[in-house]
Amino acid sequence: MSKTTTILREGESCEVKCINPSKVRSLARSLPSSGAIERISSVFMIMSDPSRLKILCCVARGDVCVCDLSAVLGMNVSAVSHQLRLLRTLNLVKSRRDGRIVYYSLSDDRVSDLMRMGLEHERES
Repeated sequence: MSKTTTILREGESCEVKCINPSKVRSLARSLPSSGAIERISSVFMIMSDPSRLKILCCVARGDVCVCDLSAVLGMNVSAVSHQLRLLRTLNLVKSRRDGRIVYYSLSDDRVSDLMRMGLEHERES
């Protein structure tokens, strides 16, 4: 039997029909903040682009410069640089300068873990 319950979340109120009002309230309280959800969503949106995902796969294997990424991916240097800028903005890659050459690598192991889990999920599907 469904019941009508009022859900309050971050100053919003909504009356909805639900089967288990206590479960709904518990789930609503357990959700991450809107800001955290936005940041996580941004990371997954950035990683959803095939070119950026290929770049992440390359830099996961070690330091790589823009020219080498350009050669591997068959993209021009400015396009690769643009993609790297987006990846750096979300802290997915970091850079290291060696003279005039800038090398890119994953910012930390969590990025590698995300990619590994995605590949495992794809293989099991």
